Amino acid sequence: MKILSGKKKRILVLFCAAAAAGAMLLGGCGSEKKGKLDPDNPVTVTVWHYYNGAQQTAFDSLVKEFNDTVGMEKGIFVKSTGKGDVNQLEESVMSALKKEVGSDEAPDIFSSYADTAYEIQQMGYLADLSPYLTDEEIGEYVDSYVEEGRIGKGNQLFIFPTAKSSEIFMLDKTDWETFANATGASLDALGTMEGLAETAKEYYEWTDSLTPDAENDGKAFYGRDAMANLFIIGSMQLGTEIFKVEDQQVTLQVDRDVMKHIWDTWYVPYVNGYFSSYGRFRSDDVKIGEIISYTGSTTSAMYFPDAVELEDETYPIEYIILPAPVFEGGSPYAVQQGAGMVVTGSDAQREYACTEFLKWFTQSENNIVFGCASGYLPVKKDANDKGMLDKVIEEKGLEVAPKTFDTLVAAFDTVKSSKMYTNKAFQGGTAARKVLEYDLSDKAAADRAVVEESLNAGKSLEEATAEFISDAAFDEWFTSLESKLQEAVESK
Repeated sequence: MKILSGKKKRILVLFCAAAAAGAMLLGGCGSEKKGKLDPDNPVTVTVWHYYNGAQQTAFDSLVKEFNDTVGMEKGIFVKSTGKGDVNQLEESVMSALKKEVGSDEAPDIFSSYADTAYEIQQMGYLADLSPYLTDEEIGEYVDSYVEEGRIGKGNQLFIFPTAKSSEIFMLDKTDWETFANATGASLDALGTMEGLAETAKEYYEWTDSLTPDAENDGKAFYGRDAMANLFIIGSMQLGTEIFKVEDQQVTLQVDRDVMKHIWDTWYVPYVNGYFSSYGRFRSDDVKIGEIISYTGSTTSAMYFPDAVELEDETYPIEYIILPAPVFEGGSPYAVQQGAGMVVTGSDAQREYACTEFLKWFTQSENNIVFGCASGYLPVKKDANDKGMLDKVIEEKGLEVAPKTFDTLVAAFDTVKSSKMYTNKAFQGGTAARKVLEYDLSDKAAADRAVVEESLNAGKSLEEATAEFISDAAFDEWFTSLESKLQEAVESK
């Protein structure tokens, strides 16, 4: 063995110290930054979230498990608080960060969607989490979930993926089978927006024919939650990224042909009465017999009704879960949604403690336990698997609602077979999404109301809808949509 001289030893020590410091700064480039923790003097970490009901119960249970095990061992105590819905949580966070009179002290961790996180990061309040994670750890998470969290420049990670969701198609199997047996309608047609629109038209005409003494009283077949997703994911499927974000700057790309396609396969069926929306959520509409199918979040599946409740009749129904319809011939993009967790910037010890809890919460088994109660998808690659799901359910003795189980399995297939997508955050992103969410849906509801008045006055369906589905009507709407979106992305 070669013996180093004293001088060479000192050089080697200095070199190693410099290398260690450099590795500490690089963080996400292969090493993990650690703050000093003391089990005898635990750090209390506060978490604010918007979970409620079964979701909150599951989250609180996992927080307790962490505190009683890993947290006790390392010196971390997590205190979780629900702050109402998403909007109420955002208001509470903003008030706390700005230290407004009467506000609580800002939390160490809070649930946040990308647009809100972007705004708060621009204010300088968020911690970059990349130094606390190794490349190997980051590689365990679904790539697109991690990418969504990179809202800073370079390799900075500001949103920790904790639970995600996508979209599915829910169908009232009981009423579908009555219709399908009478008409020969096929489930295969429901895989595309074009096939869905045609099937909805057939359903309207079939239900109309059941009451020959009453004209134009056909029933709607379909509805959807989250209209913004139709525009954003539909555009991606048809070859255009509506919000193209580079270096935190957005380029608006509203393709006329894509918008016409969406108009023809959603707005036109809606105005004709083939699609509908009545209550706050489409699951509510299925419950009252307004529609028999919808596209909604995977987390909404647990709210799909077990019975249809009409004014003079209530009857039980079964369900079918299918992938969300895509545009014919389009690329297989699917919705990626769901808030992550962000950490308020403080010091290395507290930020490290926060990250340790988030890493524990997103361990595959723990994340699946949360998903079984909440309907959210786990965020690690190996956890999006039916075999892993079955294993955790058996080992933990979990009781999982059949609809939640079936939805998770269907969503796992979506994650594996689709390109998961959500647009990157940008200034004005919240305002722009609201335009997509409400502009066409509000117009469709208002126009359908006029059509119904015309039908009651004796006009045919073709006569009643003619002015609304014309090329001129589309041109007017498209011009208005472009203007509203441009105004939104330029808003401060």
